[in-house]
Amino acid sequence: MFNNAGLGGAFGPIEAVSVDDWDRTMAVLLRAVFLGIKYAVEPMLKSGGGSIISTSSVASYLPAPNSAAYSAAKGGVISLTRAAALELGREKIRVNCICPVAINTPIWGVDSDRFEQALDNLQPIPRVGRPQDIASVVLYLASDESQWITGTAMIVDGGLTVGQYFPYWSSQLRETQSQPRPDTAIRTGFSGPSFKR
Repeated sequence: MFNNAGLGGAFGPIEAVSVDDWDRTMAVLLRAVFLGIKYAVEPMLKSGGGSIISTSSVASYLPAPNSAAYSAAKGGVISLTRAAALELGREKIRVNCICPVAINTPIWGVDSDRFEQALDNLQPIPRVGRPQDIASVVLYLASDESQWITGTAMIVDGGLTVGQYFPYWSSQLRETQSQPRPDTAIRTGFSGPSFKR
């Protein structure tokens, strides 16, 4: 069973997100995963076990501004995965999720080539993620090759969440340094828990 429905969902500052948009986001990104798991259990019990895989996101670990609903829902998928794995393991039902970075699919509503160029150098592996990158991990988790794996959130992101990727951040830094800086900017020194940019 692969729970893979998705959308961007509610977007904007938290105080501006409507309750209706929040609920619609949760309905597709979290409630649908719950329902997928719920209704997969009975046929899997009858067949002696199975594998349930859901799509979460690296946004669970690295939320973007103005995407609180999306990040919260995808974080919920990880928690739901772990809870279901704990509950269903004795029935030989494995439950895992995958956490992709942005994948070049029509969900973005932009030209595929432009999307690739924009995100090719975002992560250490210098190309954008493609559907087959995710499909291969899903096939692994669905197969007997992963029969000792349950309750995991597998990150599939070309290395994005490993840390700041310096070629990307260096280019961003060069662009920033070419702009005039305000007198109040911190030029050198130490930044603690509370700081200005």
